[in-house]
Amino acid sequence: MSKTSKNALLWTISIVVTLLAVYYQRATGPTHPKYGTVTVDGQEADYKLLRSHGGKGGAPVTIAVPDTSVLGILSFRRYKSNDQWIKTLMIRKGDTLTDTLPHLAPAGKMMYTIELKKNGKLYPVTREPVILRYKGAVPVFILVPHILFMFFVMLFGVRAAIEALAGGEETRFYTGFTMVCLFIGGLILGPVVQKYAFGVFWSGWPFGHDLTDNKTIFVFVFWLIAWYQLKKNELHKTWVIIAAIVMLVVYSIPHSAMGSEIDYTKQKTEIKK
Repeated sequence: MSKTSKNALLWTISIVVTLLAVYYQRATGPTHPKYGTVTVDGQEADYKLLRSHGGKGGAPVTIAVPDTSVLGILSFRRYKSNDQWIKTLMIRKGDTLTDTLPHLAPAGKMMYTIELKKNGKLYPVTREPVILRYKGAVPVFILVPHILFMFFVMLFGVRAAIEALAGGEETRFYTGFTMVCLFIGGLILGPVVQKYAFGVFWSGWPFGHDLTDNKTIFVFVFWLIAWYQLKKNELHKTWVIIAAIVMLVVYSIPHSAMGSEIDYTKQKTEIKK
């Protein structure tokens, strides 16, 4: 196999592994919309329920139910609160039942359920309440570079490990590039995104327990060690493989897990429709 063909193969493997990892993280994250199907009187209705909402205004809740004899009941309360459940009758707009949850401050969470009613019988849409987190709007010129740099972290991190395993000569370059991308995307742009979205630059250790912040600094330390070991000796490639494995394991943890949230049990305010 020629050097060009080998390089193309290694890049192909790196891209496939990266895309699979990115897809898994997004699909399993607690802010990814909840999809499913509910059966009402023998007829199926598909739903997509939001678990994250940014910007101004309340989060929309919709479900397509063509049968006009079916009613929708939305119940909601703030997550981590002593609120009573509030129930409202959803509005029908053609084939869709719709309503809007009250707006909350960034990092505030709302839990809600939907019940469909026909001929006096109730059909719960989900077994457990859906938890939605509000966030502030993040400017595109901040968010897009952050996403791109974090994508490059995964891509070049995987590429560095494959290069190390293949005995390539570019291991140190890929390792250094990964470390720089992680520093810019995770430790510089990441806190800026956090500030826009939730009002704080950093909510990981030692100030909080945000897993996204904690895993970023954790992975960065391993890539820093790997780069330093290669700087001392180009043959110290084991640390690169370790750093890549740690990165893949850590980033398999759903994005936004144990993220910023408001504890409403410590407040005396009540939610109103």
